[in-house]
Amino acid sequence: MWAARPGEPEASDEVRASERKAAAKARKGKEAGEWERATLEKLAFASLREQRRARRWRIFFTLLVFGYIGFLTWTVLSSAAVSTPTSGPHTAVVRVHGTIAQDSEASVRYLMRSLKEAFESSQSTAVVLDINSPGGSPVQAGILHDEILRLKAKHNKPVHAVIGDVGASAAYYIAVAADQIHVDKASLVGSIGVLLNGFGFTGTMDKLGVERRLITAGEHKGFMDPFSPLDPSDVAHAQRMLRQIHDQFVAVVREGRGDRLKETPDMFSGLVWSGEEAVALGLADDLGSVQSVARDVVGQETVVDYTRRRGLAEQLSNRLGSALGLGVGQGLLRQAYEDGMAWR
Repeated sequence: MWAARPGEPEASDEVRASERKAAAKARKGKEAGEWERATLEKLAFASLREQRRARRWRIFFTLLVFGYIGFLTWTVLSSAAVSTPTSGPHTAVVRVHGTIAQDSEASVRYLMRSLKEAFESSQSTAVVLDINSPGGSPVQAGILHDEILRLKAKHNKPVHAVIGDVGASAAYYIAVAADQIHVDKASLVGSIGVLLNGFGFTGTMDKLGVERRLITAGEHKGFMDPFSPLDPSDVAHAQRMLRQIHDQFVAVVREGRGDRLKETPDMFSGLVWSGEEAVALGLADDLGSVQSVARDVVGQETVVDYTRRRGLAEQLSNRLGSALGLGVGQGLLRQAYEDGMAWR
């Protein structure tokens, strides 16, 4: 590999071979070191890119969360606001739409404040109840009915109920608190009655070989249990209770409608009538809509909606709370009450 120096003996073939092996090994070691260094550099750059990417996603999701919170806040504030003008006479409208129940928009929780603001406004000439509801809770309807009478007497403002598609059962209970009831000729009006409904599964359980084990402290604690045969004493008690509530309903209708009511044997049987028939029976006064009543009866064509509605944030929180907080049994009992103990 190298020439021998003068005066030195030439290297043997074994020495040359050893030198060549040593040089080759050195080259391989150098190449291996360069490969390891390049690999480490690649890994370091890849980790850096991954950190940058993760940081960008964190920033994105943080901005998304803050934007979502801001949107919910804006929704709640905008839904809570009432579009009342600063000046100018107008007709105040409060909408009673949908099933009347504790957690619905047609409930004491939302309508009480709406009614209070509508009556207390110095610019509202009259209050119109825009009703489109099949009924619901007798308790909610009773509280709203009494509050309307109280506010009407306190502020001395006329109240008109306008029934749209349907004003039945508990919705009609609220309507009779008004001075006048206006309907469309095709509206469904009435359903002055009470029901308690449910299901019985005893036959199905027998076919499936399922045994009901119900242990109670109190003779009637298992009242109307759907998995047990009907007890005649329970049925008799339920009928007495329903008759009592029905009598309360009838008394309120008679008091609200007075001499205008033309009673028939079927009037308090739970039947519904068309708007045209309701006017003839004295269940309603005349035909009209919210706009026509404001224009022709109240004399203030400008209409302002005072109804407070549930915001998106509240809807989401209610759904989440219901899903987390209510068990299956509680949900069934609650639904049974709302569906069964309703005036329909």
